[in-house]
Amino acid sequence: METTLFSKFFFFFCFASCLWSQLLHATVTYDRKAILINGQRRILFSGSIHYPRSTPDMWEDLIQKAKEGGLDVVETYVFWNVHEPSQGNYNFEGRYDLVRFVKTIQKAGLYAHLRIGPYVCAEWNFGGFPVWLKYVPGISFRTDNEPFKRAMQGFTEKIVGMMKSEQLFESQGGPIILSQIENEYGAQSKLQGAAGQNYVNWAAKMAVEMGTGVPWVMCKEDDAPDPVINTCNGFYCDKFTPNRPYKPMIWTEAWSGWFTEFGGPLHKRPVQDLAFAVARFIIRGGSFVNYYMYHGGTNFGRTAGGPFIATSYDYDAPVDEYGLIRQPKYGHLKELHRAIKMCERPLVSTDPIVTSLGESQQSLFTEPFLLTYNFSRVGVQTSQMQMLPTNTRLFSWESFDEDIYSMDESSAITAPGLLEQINVTRDASDYLWYTTSVNVGSSESFLRGGELPTLFVQSTGHAVHVFINGQLSGSAYGTREYRRFAYTGKVNLRAGVNRIALLSVAIGLPNVGEHFETWSTGILGPVALHGLDQGKWDLSGQKWTYQIGLKGEAMDLASPTGISSVAWMQSAIVVQRNQPLTWHKTYFDAPEGDEPLALDMEGMGKGQIWINGQSIGRYWMAYATGNCNDCNYAGSFRPPKCQLGCGQPTQRWYHVPRSWLKPTQNLLVIFEELGGDPSRISLVKRSVSSVCADVSEFHPNIKNWHIESYGKSEEFRPPKVHLHCSPGQTISSIKFASFGTPLGTCGNYEQGACHSPSSYAIIEKRCIGKPRCTVTVSNRNFGQDPCPNVMKRLSVEAVCAPTTTNWRG
Repeated sequence: METTLFSKFFFFFCFASCLWSQLLHATVTYDRKAILINGQRRILFSGSIHYPRSTPDMWEDLIQKAKEGGLDVVETYVFWNVHEPSQGNYNFEGRYDLVRFVKTIQKAGLYAHLRIGPYVCAEWNFGGFPVWLKYVPGISFRTDNEPFKRAMQGFTEKIVGMMKSEQLFESQGGPIILSQIENEYGAQSKLQGAAGQNYVNWAAKMAVEMGTGVPWVMCKEDDAPDPVINTCNGFYCDKFTPNRPYKPMIWTEAWSGWFTEFGGPLHKRPVQDLAFAVARFIIRGGSFVNYYMYHGGTNFGRTAGGPFIATSYDYDAPVDEYGLIRQPKYGHLKELHRAIKMCERPLVSTDPIVTSLGESQQSLFTEPFLLTYNFSRVGVQTSQMQMLPTNTRLFSWESFDEDIYSMDESSAITAPGLLEQINVTRDASDYLWYTTSVNVGSSESFLRGGELPTLFVQSTGHAVHVFINGQLSGSAYGTREYRRFAYTGKVNLRAGVNRIALLSVAIGLPNVGEHFETWSTGILGPVALHGLDQGKWDLSGQKWTYQIGLKGEAMDLASPTGISSVAWMQSAIVVQRNQPLTWHKTYFDAPEGDEPLALDMEGMGKGQIWINGQSIGRYWMAYATGNCNDCNYAGSFRPPKCQLGCGQPTQRWYHVPRSWLKPTQNLLVIFEELGGDPSRISLVKRSVSSVCADVSEFHPNIKNWHIESYGKSEEFRPPKVHLHCSPGQTISSIKFASFGTPLGTCGNYEQGACHSPSSYAIIEKRCIGKPRCTVTVSNRNFGQDPCPNVMKRLSVEAVCAPTTTNWRG
């Protein structure tokens, strides 16, 4: 009896242990239809969230929003230059804690796709490569070059080893189901010929031999060797075909919007177009879609690349830079994911037969299954965001002028001719001084009322401020498209020795292009004076003195411990002089609430921002130029198509993470290159100001579609309007409501020829004072039919306001 019980218990224990082991150690493979997890084909929706572009306290919320938006996977690049800032010295702390980020994904019950690269592009400084790599003897990036391959393999092994030691690959029971080696190499591979192909084959073999137990991918690399999967990046990928018939269709970057560059407009990709592109990709056999970006975040510090990439990396993503849901993009895609997931089994089991039903609709027939989906009309709300004042005032400002008259002889470099900037600075600072002197004779004609001479400065990028005898004479800038530029300006010289100081400014190192590591930055000449009695005076070859960075940087003025090293003065005095190259500081208390915060930099010019010693990033109030005409989602999307913000600063607001703040006495330090008035800076909060919905009475409804698909005779379910404010807000008033034939769009609604007089009363009764509400779109709900035999709609705009608590005695 006891033996029998023991045998049964032992059998059960072994069975359970075996089952648990299989659950913990999943298998990830692929076939021509899909990625297989534990033998099951899956349609997987993924979203890019880059861990260094947000803060650790944001990660859990961002990943949860991704899950609630219908995602299965979170994707991230791995950023070599933040993890190995100097050779052999690693940093995985704070925003760079990759293990913590992947474990946060796992905690949420999602999978991870780790794109190790280690080249990432990503509008990130130097494409993710550490600058020290450029100076490894004999190196040539991303080709069949032994020094580069040794360094690349070393970093890849470092990351894979960390993930293995933490049991984070799916084969170990972790969340990582895919990894990527290299990145968008196809075009360069073709340019480099045999060296490029040898490098691709080496990279694939090196990655596979690391034994992660999960598939590897290469994006935009048609020649990816087996077993590596080649994948697609772009606005559209429905015409993409893998390079082998047994590999699945994977879309590693479905571009949800576009990046922003200083001086350029904002780019908005209509969600209707994005949803249509994704659905068409799935319909035509695709099974993995990653939104690049799902949350773009912020280029803190000096991480933005380009050059000229803005500090905001919002990307018009479904979750905005501040971590707030962007509607209707987020909700529209969520509904799309729901619809497709309902069809997952037939979609991955059979081959599609595609039939066009018009420009915005397609059908997929997979016996015995029919899927139709209207990509342009999904009944989700539109949220209008606003920057609102906080209850926090900035205390009095104090300022310190950067010393532009003297050089630190202990660190200055003197050399004949002009030197390339990054070779001198090694990217330790954005700034490099080029200084020389010219001796002007007293007989020069311009000293006796003639025309002033002209200084010409040719730069390879990215900006220059020209100082003559300590006075700002002028500035000039390149652009992301044209980094090279020339400064030409009259200069007020005097008889005798004149000091010409050129402050060359880098605005992010390049992140894309063939062998961009060889591209030049800084002033390489010619530098010449024109209009002297002797004619042209070429200064390029004479002796120049170089100073890396600013005096304030060397004294660490941005940190709480460094500010006491100089004597500060009241800013009002400096502002009156409009002094360039000035440090400003103030203190402020953290505002109440939990809304995301930003600095409104109105009134400033160009520079950098620190809070409590942490760098917010570069700011520049450069005005956007572009073509900001009406945006229509019809036709193919390209970044120039839907532009916003022309004639306004490209980026006025700069994200301030709440986790960087103390309750009181937060130190704010600004370095201003041009001048500006710091008293106009303010701390604001980002919040939903109003929400809108626009739904027709016969709007497509997934539940009705499900009923029709399975032939069940159930009552038709009328659609509903759903409105909800952000956490901590309630609906305070109804700005617009009309059941009938309203006109316009969110923010600009107006009544049409047909309007139910009870519209406002019904909506107000259901919604006022509530954080969210639901209203059925039907004649019955509004008392009577305001216009029989006419298709009606319900359009609503509701105002959201902070929740107020009413205390009762």
